[in-house]
Amino acid sequence: MARILTISLNPALDLAICLPRLTLGAVNRTDSTRLEAAGKGVNVARVLVALGHQVAVSGFLGAANDGPFARAFAELGVEDVLRRVSGETRINAKLAEHDGRITDINGPGLAVGGGDLAALLTALDARAEDAARRPDAVVIAGSLPPGIGPEDLAVLIERLRGHGLPVWVDTSGPALAAAIAAGPRAVKPNEQELAAWAGEVLDNPEARLRAARALHRAGIDEALISAGEAGVLWFSRRGAWLAMPPAVAVASTVGAGDTLLAGMLHGVLADLPAEDALRLATALSAESVRHVGVGDPAAADFADLKQHTRVRRLADDGSDAQGAFA
Repeated sequence: MARILTISLNPALDLAICLPRLTLGAVNRTDSTRLEAAGKGVNVARVLVALGHQVAVSGFLGAANDGPFARAFAELGVEDVLRRVSGETRINAKLAEHDGRITDINGPGLAVGGGDLAALLTALDARAEDAARRPDAVVIAGSLPPGIGPEDLAVLIERLRGHGLPVWVDTSGPALAAAIAAGPRAVKPNEQELAAWAGEVLDNPEARLRAARALHRAGIDEALISAGEAGVLWFSRRGAWLAMPPAVAVASTVGAGDTLLAGMLHGVLADLPAEDALRLATALSAESVRHVGVGDPAAADFADLKQHTRVRRLADDGSDAQGAFA
């Protein structure tokens, strides 16, 4: 399988809390709590390892509480090349209620200095120039920590592109706009993140397809848009494709987007037919929302989830974006 590098500039320890109902201003009792190493780049790495790839994780990590990350990477067999900086990695709380409502409480992250970024870029240069460690693809996922601005993200993408590396990006807001301008191979916004970039409400299939086309015209080879129950839209040199996930009971949507990105990258690197690649990624994302955490390709019913994932190619003019599946 492929050698993949994920970059998590602002990782987190995720405190997942499941409870019947959140009542503000009162004592709430939980069904369960779990603290684990996370952040979008780490989540993507978990899925890619499960799909059989050789993965290294880079970025920044607080030296004061890196133990959960070191243990998780050792268990997964992931190469840990995160740069330790002074301080503690943030803790994000994810509150999941029985009715499916999710409340995220995210910290700003660990402050990163200019010298830390320069050292990271130097280390990435060395990896890209080493035939034994050079990745087949790079994933940059997640928010930016204090001290790292959108312009720094653009520099990072351009630096990696300068080595001829395909870069996949999942971020939001000004960071997403800067990333798109830097010309990565792929981006994976959700519909709200894409709407902020496109400057219009994307509340119907035709609008989402227009925005995906705009991404492609902006130089993005793989435009992947997730819209929850409204499906997954993929626009690339293979044309425009739409997938509708199977119906599942939703326990938590945290990690679904990371799972989708990892599944699509797997499909592209494995050179799967477009329909098969999108079906696998969409089904795997659907598997992830049934529980806390990322999707599991070894789930006993994963073949059934794929079978019930509907995929079709859209007309080149997008005239059937609203149409029903056969």
